Amino acid sequence: MTGAALSPADAATLAAALRAIADPTRLRLLSLIGAHAGGEACVCDLTGEFDLSGPTISHHLKVLREAGLITGERRGTWIYYRVVRDTLAALSQALSPATHELEVTA
Repeated sequence: MTGAALSPADAATLAAALRAIADPTRLRLLSLIGAHAGGEACVCDLTGEFDLSGPTISHHLKVLREAGLITGERRGTWIYYRVVRDTLAALSQALSPATHELEVTA
């Protein structure tokens, strides 16, 4: 974070997203959703990947959704999740060092 300083609002948003992905289960869920064919995954595609109950998976998905990292769309009885690429790009940008041109003196 060597670019411009974060505003208080940006810092709060960034902190919420980082807290959400700091959990290994949520980080893996985010990865599975992003890597799934078509860029979206049904909750039924995700639950078999974990040794966790359905309500626990739902809780983790809710945390990711509230942090703005995924969106969910109900289709019939299933909810399909998609990664919010703009949020991931903002996280990446905030954590990437700024490039500064070096002044060369002879």
